[in-house]
Parts: sequence; structure tokens; C-alpha cells
Amino acid sequence: MTVDPASTARPLPVPGPRRSPEPALPAAPASAPHTPPGGRAAWFAWSIGVSVYVLAVIHRTSLGVAGLDAAERFGIGASALSTFSILQVLVYAAMQIPVGLLVDRFGPRRVLLLGVVLLSTGQLAFAFSSAFGPALLSRAVLGCGDAMTFISVLRIAARWFPAAKNALVAQLTGLAGMGGNLITTVVLAGALHSRGWTATFTTVALLGAGVFALVALLLRESPAGQPPTPGVAPAAPAGPRPAVRAQIRAAWREPGTRLGLWVHFTTQFPGNAFALLWGLPYLVEGQGMTRAQAGGLLTLLVLGNMSFGLLFGRLLSRSARARMPITLTVIAATAAGWALVLAWPGARPPLWLLVTIILVMGSNGPASLVGLDYARSHNPVERLGTASGIANMGGFIGTMITLLGIGILLDALSPGSGYSAHAYRWAFCWLYAPMLLGTTMILRLRRRLAPA
Repeated sequence: MTVDPASTARPLPVPGPRRSPEPALPAAPASAPHTPPGGRAAWFAWSIGVSVYVLAVIHRTSLGVAGLDAAERFGIGASALSTFSILQVLVYAAMQIPVGLLVDRFGPRRVLLLGVVLLSTGQLAFAFSSAFGPALLSRAVLGCGDAMTFISVLRIAARWFPAAKNALVAQLTGLAGMGGNLITTVVLAGALHSRGWTATFTTVALLGAGVFALVALLLRESPAGQPPTPGVAPAAPAGPRPAVRAQIRAAWREPGTRLGLWVHFTTQFPGNAFALLWGLPYLVEGQGMTRAQAGGLLTLLVLGNMSFGLLFGRLLSRSARARMPITLTVIAATAAGWALVLAWPGARPPLWLLVTIILVMGSNGPASLVGLDYARSHNPVERLGTASGIANMGGFIGTMITLLGIGILLDALSPGSGYSAHAYRWAFCWLYAPMLLGTTMILRLRRRLAPA
């Protein structure tokens, strides 16, 4: 208990007229902003939270190295195979606003714990599925758990780190997630062919028990002196919470939220669709590579993500003016790279060009986090989770559109068994449809945005 010095240091009573006590110094307003401390405790809290996100990325990308195995196990074609990832991404995107509301109202720690349970349950069911229907349902449960991780980690970071570091910590969170992707492409792909389907996915599911224990026992979602529930100022009087619709409406009306959604939409989907499903089949069937060679190139995608994450994090931490140049440069480079690959004379482009486009797509994930930075910087603290959820829907909606479009085109262009290089070339032209839509919306919305 803090004791007011004025209450203990009083003058001795003296004869004479009674004087009014000297007024105490004015106290700081109850609603004064509390500056997060940062430091080792902040990094420790972030590392516990980010372990859940790494686990979620392992679960999310596990189908990317098992696509051909899944097609054989369930006896399905490209359209049905794409349904796995489409449903997973659809559930992820649909859950973003509900998850944002849950984080704002109940705190990220509880949401992370629920996410781990759903991830493990979905992956365990997928491990033992032998039919298309149950396997599809298990991927939906997994997508629901995945949706609860990233926003929760960003919310923890916002409570522990000063605002100037939020963009850097967001990029580092994405970088850590790419570590999960690296585990998938290097470890999980090998285990899948040495230990088999059920044993591999069961092992991945059981990883959740350890992560659950870490979060339950060690995670503090806010520093001492701050309330654990996000969106409530220190020592602020309790009041009625805003209605759910009003919360969503207020976040959506903010142009920064909508711009964040379209930035996330346009920058994330090419690399995401390639990593989640179509990268390995494209390289093996469309480019004639072995699985080992294709896995090596997918590893380059992960390493590219890590490198660009560090670069963009440093640029954004120095100046918010770097947001739009990063966004437009990544979109232009991705569009130009795929134009070269798809227009290259002959059936297959050279290896150096494939390496180049994969490295360029490594910038997609880090650039998509610029969208979340737009949403964060243009919304008050009490609706950060909701605004982040809206923005985080964008890239996964784009991914879903891309996965479905490529799958339908592949089946239409290759009615027989297997898919030719010609079919993959035309199917991947679908990338430009969502890219054109997203770029148009970004250019429209950036004119309405007030500087932040």
C-alpha cells in the first residue's frame, strides 16, 4: 500500500486560529495511459504466446507437404483436395471477428488455451480419418483453433511492449511462425514418408499438451499493475461494454481497418496458397521435380519469409511512412515474377527463375502484417482485437479464392489423371484476379486515410 507523505508529515499543533490543511498534490487521472514496460518480462510473455502460434502454423501447413498423400489416401482430385485448405481457411477467416471480440472481452490467455485444444483435437481426428468427410470436418476444427492464435499474440504484445515496437514485434511473430513452417517442410515431410500418415499426425497433435501447459502455468497476459482483460484502462471505473454490433461497426467504419484488410488480402494470398497446398504439386507434377527438390524450394520460401520479416520490421519501426511503399513494391514484384514464370517459352521455366519467384513470395507474409499495423494504429485500444480480426481476414479470404480457382481450373484443363505443366501454367494465371481486385481497393482507400 502506498502511503501519501502528506498524511504522515503533519506539523505539531500550535496555539492560534485553526488553518485548513494544505491541499494534497493532484493525483494522476485514473484514465492516464499506462506505458508498457518492455524488457525481459515482455519478451518472456511474448515467447510463451508465440509458441502457440508456431504450433498453429505447423498444423496449418501440414497439409501442404501431404497434399499428394491425401489425394491418394482419400481417392480425390484437385478440386476436392483444395476443399481441405479452402474449408480450413474459410473457417479461419470467418472466425477472425468473433476471435477479436473474445480477445477484447476475455483476454488472450483464455483464447490461446482454447485454440490449443481445438488444434490438437482437429489434428488428432485428421490422423485417424480414412474417409473424405471426417477428414474435412477435422480440418475445419483445426482452422477454428488456428484462428485464435495470431490475434491473441499481437494483443499480448500490445500490453507488454511500447507502441513504437508493435510493428517490429508483429514481424518477429510472423518470423517465429515461419519457423513452424520450416519444421513442416523439413521434419514433417520426412516423417510422413518414414513413419506414415497416422503416426506423424498423431505426434503433431500431441505437441499441444506441452504448449497448453506452458500457457496455463507461465503466461501473464499483462504486466503487474495493468488489468488482465484487454481494452480496460488502469483503474478505470467499470461501465457497460459496447454492444457487439456497435464494436464491429465502429471498427469497420474506420478507413484504416478497411485499408488494413485489403493490404492483408493482396499481399498474403500468393505465397500462402503456394505454401498451404499448391506449391508441392506444382513443383512435382508441373515442373518435374522430385519431392526432395520441391521440399528444398519450399524451404527457400520459409527462409525468404524470415529474411523479409526482419527487414520490414526494422523499416516499419523507424517510420510508418514505409507501409505503403512496402505494400506496393511487394505486389508489383510478385505480379512481375509470376508473369515471367507463366510466360516463359517452353513447358518449364529455368530453375533460377523458380528460385527467384519463390524468394519474392517470401515477402508476401511479412508484407501482409503491414495491414494489421494499419488497423492497429487507426483504432483505440478497446477495439484493437476486433479491428485486427477484420484486417486479418483479408489474406485468408484471398487464399481461399485462389485455392478454389486453381483447383477448378486444373480439373477443367486436365480431365484425365495427373496434371500437366500446361494445365498448371494456365491455372496459376488465376493469381491475377484477386491481385487486381486488392490493388484497386488499396489505391482507393489510401486516399481517404488520415495520417497516423
